[in-house]
Amino acid sequence: MTTLKLFGILFFCGLFSPSQGVLSGLSCAISPKAMEDVLSDAILRNGLLQQHLQGLVLPNIMGEGGALNSPTIISGLHLVKVRLPKLSVRLLSGIGIKMTISARLQLSGNCLIGLLPELIDIYVDVKITANIKCTSFESGTVQVIIEECLCILGTVKVKLLSGLLSLSINDVILAELTTTLPRVVCPVVDIVINHANIRLLGTLNAVIPVGKAGMIHYQLASLPFTSGLFLGMDLDGAVMQVGGSIIPHDSSPSALPPLLDNILVLTLRQSFINAVLALMIQIRPQTLPCTLESFSGARQLQEAMLVLIPSECSVCRGTSPVTIKITLLGHPVIILEDNKATVELSVLIQLSIKPLDGPIITLLLLKADLRLNVQVSITGGRLVLVLSLNSISLFLESSDVGITDIASLKPHFSSLMVEVLLPLLNGAAGDHCVSSGAMAWRGLWPEKNDQQGWSIRTSIMYSFLYLIQDY
Repeated sequence: MTTLKLFGILFFCGLFSPSQGVLSGLSCAISPKAMEDVLSDAILRNGLLQQHLQGLVLPNIMGEGGALNSPTIISGLHLVKVRLPKLSVRLLSGIGIKMTISARLQLSGNCLIGLLPELIDIYVDVKITANIKCTSFESGTVQVIIEECLCILGTVKVKLLSGLLSLSINDVILAELTTTLPRVVCPVVDIVINHANIRLLGTLNAVIPVGKAGMIHYQLASLPFTSGLFLGMDLDGAVMQVGGSIIPHDSSPSALPPLLDNILVLTLRQSFINAVLALMIQIRPQTLPCTLESFSGARQLQEAMLVLIPSECSVCRGTSPVTIKITLLGHPVIILEDNKATVELSVLIQLSIKPLDGPIITLLLLKADLRLNVQVSITGGRLVLVLSLNSISLFLESSDVGITDIASLKPHFSSLMVEVLLPLLNGAAGDHCVSSGAMAWRGLWPEKNDQQGWSIRTSIMYSFLYLIQDY
């Protein structure tokens, strides 16, 4: 399992009073189970705890417990391995996070019983509990602190090849470790938490390229907040075009819907999606001949137009080829409904001819308002929007030849949009899909919320990709 990077920082931030008036393009709620996965991945599975505890040296232990009550000295006692580590998380509403690590520590050293030296192995069960919170939020960064750390010892097992240790030395070892282990383990846990925080914090202040069109810069908008059921966070995202100009969007915070049985709920504001779509869908004007090579309905379109052209325009019925030019007007706008989303987009369509002995004649200049269905799909771990035509409305802008009624042309221009424009739109959306491969989604349910945004629920999540698809 790869690290749940972007969400990782949440689990180190525990000054959890709900944010007020923050700027945000994305809000999310994380379940305790997801938090445990993040911290286990960052601290245990990546070997961070083992790395910093490895070779930890403890003070010498002295006692009377060998054969015939010989003096016993245990020296060079050091940690060899952290065995069977398990991490759990509990949310402390309004306070922070209580993280508990249960493990068996394997210690090795030298044991001198009287004049007989030999190696000794000690296995001690420990439960490390740390209350974690973050403070000093400024410009998307936080300071992580551990308010309290406890290291409680459980069973202690001693292995000595000669078996000369008596039961009394076991009590001495337990007493010594109970005193010394917390003093050396808790500072190490503090170091581990801060190292994990440094690794994960960078994912909350990142610039994500969106193809060649621009980039998205996002950072933590405020201190995370928690209830007893989930951990919440707001991110502030700026959508920037090449050159540095920012596409504006409403960045007010979004209310989080219930987490229910899901491990993650993302809330992406509608205005933020619109800004991202404006960045992703940038298509230059398309000029193409009205031929079968360009689209399959070319002949039918020309025949339908000839019926509408007044007989006075003799040049219109000549051999001059018809040229089609399609130009996007403004930016796409997404409309959110329950379990459904559509994109509204306007284009300008010009059909013209160029007689050999005269200027260009515009047969038709139309504005087409398109309503496009949006299908949310998963491709290569990326959240992808796939567009399809729902409806088209045509409006006559002008005609140099006197065409006034365009109602009969609607099915032909629908075919033109499906065959020519939609592949370009989906190609642009696919090429500029915003992700970095840090997140794999499984089980996705988009739904409209009351804050003019989408909520996305997922039941299984590997790791957070740099998602900047607004909801």
